[in-house]
Amino acid sequence: MRRDDGTATVEFVWLSLLLLVPLVYVVVAVFDAQRAAYGVSAASRAAAVAFLQSTDPASGEQRARVAADAALADQGIDGASVRVTCLPAPTECFEPGSSVRVVVRATQRLPLTPRALGSQLGGVTVDSTHTEPYGSYRARR
Repeated sequence: MRRDDGTATVEFVWLSLLLLVPLVYVVVAVFDAQRAAYGVSAASRAAAVAFLQSTDPASGEQRARVAADAALADQGIDGASVRVTCLPAPTECFEPGSSVRVVVRATQRLPLTPRALGSQLGGVTVDSTHTEPYGSYRARR
């Protein structure tokens, strides 16, 4: 019903604002979570390739962390964990038929969440696993 003094229009505007603000917050939060998911996925791929381009496992792990940090920094993600594992055994990283598995995990804070709540309560944890083969027909370096 519309009154002559225009109060129905004001009520409609307030109702619209009341519903629009949470919708915008949800959209921004989803985009932040998607950005974090893309960042950890790119970081795990880059880290696996960087590891296999090195000559030994020690320098490979260092290269993998640098590559993962660069990919995560592109998406504005910090504080991620990177774990590198050689398969089928930890000592056989650069043997034909072996592979390397990289797991990257990060927690993306939700927008406007106070840091006092902690990263687990006010954030979304995303992770990515990428396995890259050394190559069955590749010669040992």
